[in-house]
Amino acid sequence: MFTWPKLAVSLALFPLFSVLGGRAWAQSQYQVVPVTNGGTISGTVKWVGPKPHAEEFPVTKDPQICDPESQKKVDLERLIVGPQGGVANTIVFLKDISRGKAMDLPEPRRSLNQKHCRYEPHILLVPQNAVLQMTSSDATLHTIHMDGAANFNLPFPYTNQVISRTMQTPGLVTLKCNGGHVWMNAEMMVVPHPYYAVTDESGRFELTNVPPGEYQIVAWHEGWIVISRQNTIDVLTERRIQRPIFSEPKTWEKSVEARSNETTIVNFTISPK
Repeated sequence: MFTWPKLAVSLALFPLFSVLGGRAWAQSQYQVVPVTNGGTISGTVKWVGPKPHAEEFPVTKDPQICDPESQKKVDLERLIVGPQGGVANTIVFLKDISRGKAMDLPEPRRSLNQKHCRYEPHILLVPQNAVLQMTSSDATLHTIHMDGAANFNLPFPYTNQVISRTMQTPGLVTLKCNGGHVWMNAEMMVVPHPYYAVTDESGRFELTNVPPGEYQIVAWHEGWIVISRQNTIDVLTERRIQRPIFSEPKTWEKSVEARSNETTIVNFTISPK
């Protein structure tokens, strides 16, 4: 359960428009050490301003699998704003931390399933040099194409087939389907240390057992606007199709101090500007 703690900080916030490459967040070798009297950094990421309309995309292939409720369109899941304004699927992390606790990222974000032509989860966090296991629950051909810190093109012709790859390089990996399901999209961060979190449906995050000290904390969002559509060919049907092209990710950064046995609150706000 999330609890509001004793110590809060209010710091200047400035947006940084991110141009991320595969090695954008690489750092020196992280060292696991005992953390005594560690602090907690928690808070929220919230939307400010009129709530935007969800970006939707037509289901153009395998509707019996991809659209079992016959909605004709799917939510691209690029911006999820809760009833109280919390922004889900934002990655919050400490920048350039070199020592601390052992890797303890949540298991559900370290594996991938393809279900109803969606990636589950939409945002992945995978430790550097860890194995990512991928599978498909759909009785159709999916092909996971990765760009960025990892580059793979992996077909999934059978249901429940497990394919594993080791993620060796830290940084951002963009996932899409090269099997004609052009709306499928996800982002994976391959990370060199455990001080990463993904905001929940309320926009909340928490980083625990942080060695006392001063840090930079970053909130990263994948970007939510469809800026264009790219013409491509479905190699199986030889049909011309269009893939959505999204705006660049955005980041926001603050200074924060972790204090022994205390919790520091850091809140971020996101707006359409």
